[in-house]
Formats: sequence, structure tokens, C-alpha cells
Amino acid sequence: MSLKQYALQVKDLTMRFGDFTAVDNITFNVEQGEIFGFLGANGAGKTTAIKMFCGLLRPTSGEGTVAGFDVYREPEKIKKNIGYMSQHFSLYEDLTITENIQFYGGIYGLKKNNIISKTRELLEKLDLQAYAKRLVKGLPLGWKQKLAFSVAIMHDPQVVFLDEPTSGVDPITRRQFWDLIYEAANIGITVFVTTHYLEEAEYCNRVSIMVDGEMRALNTPNQLMLDFGKENMNEVFLELATRNSIAS
Repeated sequence: MSLKQYALQVKDLTMRFGDFTAVDNITFNVEQGEIFGFLGANGAGKTTAIKMFCGLLRPTSGEGTVAGFDVYREPEKIKKNIGYMSQHFSLYEDLTITENIQFYGGIYGLKKNNIISKTRELLEKLDLQAYAKRLVKGLPLGWKQKLAFSVAIMHDPQVVFLDEPTSGVDPITRRQFWDLIYEAANIGITVFVTTHYLEEAEYCNRVSIMVDGEMRALNTPNQLMLDFGKENMNEVFLELATRNSIAS
């Protein structure tokens, strides 16, 4: 029996800013190749947690590794072995599609021949060959987001963090975007995704729900719906949010 490979492991990880606790003793593991949903309302602590996972914030206490590297001692190694895509479009709009791909290939340290082959591969995969020399600012939002995701994983990272990647795009484009996520997971890339679209949580292998810096629920979408006696993840989320509101 083979041992599970974890792309992300945290134990009692905490982040405080003075007297305010943004992330409060969270503990969980994410398996290699897993699609992991990280849910929570604004202010729940998701962004702060992701910054710790990406090596951008040093935790106050606890333990954590990402792609096998320690969040305290090896933040630079973490950065080299992950991809990241924010909800706000992250490519350069005054560069062409090809120029963006080649620029980020250089940032990721890919060799020239690899950059050329990756550029050709991404243009073909996204069916953008005819638009290779078009400025990115002229692309529809959905095309931009699919391009940004493809660029974020062009260096074959162990983990890619997606912060509300489908925000503002139409339902058809969202479905196409999730096809790209499944493809990435199928080749072993771990996908760590936040979303405001609760139906998207049901596309994940497992889902966690953050409330006031604490992880209040963690399981497969189906099991969470069973545990809370709900028909969908939106109802599960509202149940936890309502409990918190009443308790306050």
C-alpha cells in the first residue's frame, strides 16, 4: 500500500496582526492532484491563509509545508514550485498573447526552447493561434482568464492557487475553465481554488469552509451536504454563516 503524497500540509497554522487573529489554528492536508475548494465569506481569512501558503506571509505559529517546502524556512522555494492566479486579471494587457506567454516563461526560468514549445502548445490548446499577435487588452474576459490560468501552470508547478478565477465570466466560460482545471489535476497538479460561486464547490474533490478565521467544515461536497442535511453547497454555506451570525 503506497503512502499518500501531500502537496500541502498545515497544523495549527495561525496568523495574528496585533490583537486580531486572521487565521486561527487551521489544520488540514491536501493530496497531490486534488482539487481543493477553499470557501468563506469576505473577511473569513482565506486571502491571509493563501498568502502564508504562497510564502508571502510568515505565520505567527503552527506548522506548514507546501510542495514539500517549509512555510517558515523555504518561502522562496515554495514560490518556484507553485502557480498563482488572482481574481483580477494578472497578465500584461499592453503585451500580445505571445509576448505574455514568453515573458512569464522567462520569469519561471524556462529555457528558450521550452518557452517556444510551450508558447506553441498553449496557443493551440486555447485555439488562439490566429490571435497570437493581438494585445491581451482586446480579448474578452473569459479568454483572458483561460489564458492566465494556462500561463500560471506553464512551468508545471506542483500546486496552483486560484483566487476566484471565474469571477465575472459567463456560465459557459466557467464550465470551460473548469475543464482546464480537471486537465491540470489529471496530470498531477494540485489545484487550490477559492470561489464565490457555490455550485462550483461541488466540482471539487473536497471543500473547506472558513468562518472568522477558523475552519468550520471540511469534507467532500456530497458528505457535507449529507452531514448538514442540505441539497446543495449553497445551503451548507448559508447554514454555517447563519450559525455564526446567531452566535455573535
